[in-house]
Amino acid sequence: MINSQRPGIFPIVSAVILTIVVVVTLYPFVHMLAVSFSGDIYVMQNEITVWPKGFNVKMYDLVLGDPKIWTAFQNTIVYTALGTAISLALTSMGAYALSRTQMAFRKSLTMLIVFTMFFGGGMIPTYLVVRSLGLVDTIWGMVLPGAVSTWNLILMRTFFSGIPKELEESGRLDGLNDIGIFLRIMVPLSTASFATIALFYAVGLWNNFQLPLLYLRTPDTFPLQVLLRNLILAGTASSGDVTRIGGDNLIVEESLKYATIMVSTLPILVVYPFVQKYFVKGSMIGAIKG
Repeated sequence: MINSQRPGIFPIVSAVILTIVVVVTLYPFVHMLAVSFSGDIYVMQNEITVWPKGFNVKMYDLVLGDPKIWTAFQNTIVYTALGTAISLALTSMGAYALSRTQMAFRKSLTMLIVFTMFFGGGMIPTYLVVRSLGLVDTIWGMVLPGAVSTWNLILMRTFFSGIPKELEESGRLDGLNDIGIFLRIMVPLSTASFATIALFYAVGLWNNFQLPLLYLRTPDTFPLQVLLRNLILAGTASSGDVTRIGGDNLIVEESLKYATIMVSTLPILVVYPFVQKYFVKGSMIGAIKG
């Protein structure tokens, strides 16, 4: 008799493939973390794999000891928080409007918005527009250009389209207008979708590198990614003394590079576990409801 409870070959193959993907994905982070915490001599001898040797926090002291790092951290947090709030507000309002079937020119506007996913004005025309608006070297130049992602807008519109129309009708019977329905009915029912889109925007703004290079001129306004790039290229954010520690410039700079990468990556990774359940739920709902 064939055992119906016996697992098939597909789950086993899937588990093996996913395990390999996890290992390949995590190994670079684990290796960089181990190198950043290891002594110079062990790094020089290429003895570090996934566990640090000669454990020390010297590189992190050098990275975090520079006051420019903390200024860049503050700038990045401000850009990420403000940009995420603005992007989420604009995206949600636009998505709700496009999800209403009674909206005039709904299909035409949707097609024009989707068109921007495939064709854009280009970097130079965009820069000229930003400069003409006086946004260069300002906080608004970091959060307003590209504030709305077409993909996120379509994803949220799909989510709103799946909410029963009876809820909107009941709200109108209670005297709510469109703004009231959006704020009192749609937003509370869309926690998963909001968390998903907010995470997308926050990660993009935290890792934003191109916009600061284009629109920022004052070093005190640089976000973390730009400062860490300068630190990696120059050895330190303020002086060149770091490159002489350990007696080997190449090894010390590599350890410093890994330490700075971890400093820039870990904060945004820490946020993910707190929104994971909303992220998975929101992504699935947006994918299956049309």
